[in-house]
Amino acid sequence: VQLQASGGGLVQSGGSLTLSCAAAGRTFSNYIMAWFRQAPGKEREFVGRITGSGITDYADSVKGRFTISRDNIRVYLYMSSLEPEDTAVYYCAAGTIWAYAPSRFDYWGQGTLVTVSS
Repeated sequence: VQLQASGGGLVQSGGSLTLSCAAAGRTFSNYIMAWFRQAPGKEREFVGRITGSGITDYADSVKGRFTISRDNIRVYLYMSSLEPEDTAVYYCAAGTIWAYAPSRFDYWGQGTLVTVSS
């Protein structure tokens, strides 16, 4: 599966932004799709995930503010009430295991930078 993330940019605190991750290759619906993020000097952290049937799960830090959805070829991350602490490079990932650890995901997009100004 080839993944390509897009949609990052600069947004003011309290604003919203939607990221998109396009998938190509193997049957997209077979994969659990996830979003991770990595801030400067920090480890990559789990943001949320979605199954092929639409079941979602989120990190506590984004619950109620971020929403993941998917269609036949893309997965989306809608982010609202953004805070400076959300500034990071955001990555989409695909895997077959319902997991939180980055190492459990098989395919990764290249990352897209989200910067939230205060």
